[in-house]
Amino acid sequence: MKSTARFDEFSTVDWMEDSARERKRQQMRRHGIGPSASTVLPLPVYALYDSTVSWIVLLLVGILIGINTAFISIVTEWLSGLKLGICSNGWWLNQKFCCWEEPESQCAQWRSWDQAVFGANLGFIRWVSYVALGTGMASCCAFLVQQYAPLAAGSGLPEIKAILGGFVIKGFMGGWTLLMKSVGLALAVASGLSVGKEGPAVHMGCCVGNVVSRNFSKYRRNAARQREIVSAAAAAGVAVAFGAPIGGVLFSLEDLSSRFPRKTLWRSFFCALIATVSLQAMNPFWTGKLVMFQTTYDRDWHFFEILFFVVIGVFGGVYGGLCIRFNLKVAALRKRYLASRVVQEVAVLAGLTTAIAYANRFTKEDMGELLGMLLQECKDAGGVLCAPDRAREAIWALLWATVIRICGTVLAYGCKVPCGIFVPSMAIGASFGRMLGAIAQEMHRAHPKWALFAQCAPDTPCITPATYAFLGAAAAMCGVTKVTVAVVVIMYELTGALNFIVPTMIVVMVARIIGDAIVEGGISEQLILLNGLPFLDEGEIEQINELSESAAHVSVAAIMRSVDDVFALPAAGLTLGELTQVLGDSAREGIRGFPVVDNMHDMRLIGYALRDSIVRALQAFRASHRSELDQSLPVVFGAGSLEDRRSPINLTELVNQSPVTIRPQLSAETAIEIFCKLGPRVILVTGEDGGYLMGLLTRKDVLRQLRAAHRDDGI
Repeated sequence: MKSTARFDEFSTVDWMEDSARERKRQQMRRHGIGPSASTVLPLPVYALYDSTVSWIVLLLVGILIGINTAFISIVTEWLSGLKLGICSNGWWLNQKFCCWEEPESQCAQWRSWDQAVFGANLGFIRWVSYVALGTGMASCCAFLVQQYAPLAAGSGLPEIKAILGGFVIKGFMGGWTLLMKSVGLALAVASGLSVGKEGPAVHMGCCVGNVVSRNFSKYRRNAARQREIVSAAAAAGVAVAFGAPIGGVLFSLEDLSSRFPRKTLWRSFFCALIATVSLQAMNPFWTGKLVMFQTTYDRDWHFFEILFFVVIGVFGGVYGGLCIRFNLKVAALRKRYLASRVVQEVAVLAGLTTAIAYANRFTKEDMGELLGMLLQECKDAGGVLCAPDRAREAIWALLWATVIRICGTVLAYGCKVPCGIFVPSMAIGASFGRMLGAIAQEMHRAHPKWALFAQCAPDTPCITPATYAFLGAAAAMCGVTKVTVAVVVIMYELTGALNFIVPTMIVVMVARIIGDAIVEGGISEQLILLNGLPFLDEGEIEQINELSESAAHVSVAAIMRSVDDVFALPAAGLTLGELTQVLGDSAREGIRGFPVVDNMHDMRLIGYALRDSIVRALQAFRASHRSELDQSLPVVFGAGSLEDRRSPINLTELVNQSPVTIRPQLSAETAIEIFCKLGPRVILVTGEDGGYLMGLLTRKDVLRQLRAAHRDDGI
């Protein structure tokens, strides 16, 4: 099963266990037991610290995310300009700062590479330097990622969804991954590859949240509580990527987090706010804008334009669906044929992309600057986008830019460099939207008396192509991610155009409907399936209804691990040597806990014990006995005879005597609801006749069954 082949690489978070551990910790704190008693702080002071530590962590996370994003933005802008030339006043200055006091077209300090090296105007040299530097940046990025942090490749969104869904991927949110992702992202985006930094911004935000929170004991020992910080950090990552704090929170709620209680919502809002304020304070572009493509609109829309808005929505849905399908085919080919040629693949891809993109003014530009150009209203008749006599030239250039960007995005997204798909999709949608707006504007100029344009006032601009670009960006982003509400809010925060909320909702709704008709789920969900990542949420229940009747009505008995395949511990009759052997064998199998039964013959369930708790208890027992322990010492996990209760190794208190149990006749759909809403790592299956253990069920067992059923049904 290819779609489940990697399941054993991941461990599972037990939300119920961590919640119980947190309640116990708080009770101990109130009674002066535990960490507070061993510190110099008085109990009331420690209680105040413990109640505010979450906000301290979120404050630090937000500040660091804002600083990191500003650093990447500054470096990316400088590297992007370096492909075109260099500043004679200082190599560290990009074109904007080099020509700060005069127009770029009249700036003598900024010199293209043909002028800087040969002192002559040589177009071929400019093209060669553009391609060579872009290819070099991409190759350097691929080499760094491959050698030092392979987990930094890609956008990271599919893995983040799996992590927030309750699974652990070791090293994915570590400090080294954060460093390589930050450096590599600047190189990848600046190289000219059709990739964006907004998706990886979420991964980097989660890395910051993980690195900061694990320095606090409250989160280091509680994976479920740490997920709250990671959810908030993900929201902050989206917030700084788009300059949209509310949109970031909604994106985390709508697309990323499987569990999003009200407490996490409020903390995500706070973290996104701090990150956005920090980025604003850094002011990386020296424009006061959080992102390069923030803009405002003064004109309103007309009712007849809904026809064009629907066309934009259809394009967004078709683009999203086809992009997902073709990108999955490219990803499968990449895994099969190019897994050992990572740097070579990236170098060839970057070389082809930059060589072709240089010929078109709309693909030659950095995508952030391109979006800023396309989304900007025309204030005069200058430039190719605003001059009426150059409208046909602009339309053809935008059409080719759209085609080139689509091909580049399909091929580049998923290669072994940090890469996102949000901004490339927005650039594709904006190019198409601006083109359609220019066509509509030309139709109005040529035929102002048509009934279609009856609402237009005479001798005044009626159609604003920039707003079509804005709506196209929203439609394409929705088409590829299948996110709706968050996209509308993000686009509103980018422009402040309250009067364009309704058109944005129209194009997003149409794009979602068309996209779902082509392929179910966004690109992150599809990559989760392709890469064999474990992810289980309530959406799986809806997917069960799409299966055939035989596949949908599956009972727990058909997918559980039978009692013969389960490591169970007897309440009494086990020696220290035997328990040590069981712990060693279970570690190799990746088993995290054991059902405890009265005896191995009757198998009546008593409770459930965690492997780590048993190991720690035995380590403490050995530490308290300096002499070598007798391996024949009895170990007790439950109340038995008087002799059993007097055993020196009594681990009864480690047994959870009220684990989640179900009957084997229960449907798999109900089991999924239990996993999603309660969050246990394991559900024990007991018989009707007095609670005899029949097997157990894990999230991975359910996922294996679902994905096998989907393959059998061709879904």
